[in-house]
Amino acid sequence: MSGDTGMAEQRAWPRLRVADWTGTRDTLHMWAQIVGKIRLAHAPLLNHWWQVTLYVSPRGLTTSAIAHEDGAFDLEFDFIEHVLRIRTSDGPLRLVKLGPITVADFYAQTMDALDDLGISARFQPRPNEVDPSIPFAEDREHASYDAESAHMFWRQLLQANRVMGEFRSRFVGKVSPVHFFWGALDLACTRFSGRPAPPHPGGAPYCGDWVMVEGYSRELSSCGFWPGGGEEGAFYAYAYPEPPGFAAHPVLPDGAYYSHENGQFLLPYEAVADTADPDAALMRFLESTYEAAAVHGDWDRETLEDDPARWNAKRW
Repeated sequence: MSGDTGMAEQRAWPRLRVADWTGTRDTLHMWAQIVGKIRLAHAPLLNHWWQVTLYVSPRGLTTSAIAHEDGAFDLEFDFIEHVLRIRTSDGPLRLVKLGPITVADFYAQTMDALDDLGISARFQPRPNEVDPSIPFAEDREHASYDAESAHMFWRQLLQANRVMGEFRSRFVGKVSPVHFFWGALDLACTRFSGRPAPPHPGGAPYCGDWVMVEGYSRELSSCGFWPGGGEEGAFYAYAYPEPPGFAAHPVLPDGAYYSHENGQFLLPYEAVADTADPDAALMRFLESTYEAAAVHGDWDRETLEDDPARWNAKRW
């Protein structure tokens, strides 16, 4: 790799200290829960709640198309123009400006915009997986929005999404999309062995244990990125159920470690962004932590893994 290429890769991985945008992060978390619950209100159940997630888009985070009557609508956080854009297949759209407004005001404006478009959405109007869980209509505590920080966070997600997408392509068994869970505000991708798992004990705040039972109903190895757990956020990886020997398995790169407090491997974002080749550093983490689950859990790797370039010679 040339020096110029290495510098370009480093610049592509933006630096954002968690302490510098915690207020904006926590407000955006509540806004994302509102938007995610709108999708939840209209989407039929998919295994492990895959129907409720958001996705990284060329401008921010989107629900993707949501079926509605004989058409569709979507919602997208645009972190370039800093609006929530609500579009319909009939043509009309509405915008909610993203700025330093309360969760209560964002909730009211978003629901009013849906009403104007003739879209109803019935859901539990308070956040999950957080404590305290302040009803959206009453939340005047979270009201921060720094546009530059929101933009930089989205740029972090773009990089994580790209590398995790490449990692996902190497697995031909059951594997989730790379998607954004608004419950914990994390980008995730999960591989499955094909075997059932014991019922999850639950325990997430303001979230029924049955939600976790569905989410963890099959043996899995999951990885992702979360804007916490490190000075600039952290990549994580865990297995459920965790097989004996998992935590002691050697993983890469330097800076990765097993957190007994969190029950997962962690790799600080800065440990990736500081390297000459951040893509390779993150891929080493994703591959080595998956191997910890697959080796110690005795996964059928010959059946579940394959080379994503296996047809390239035929394509050109």
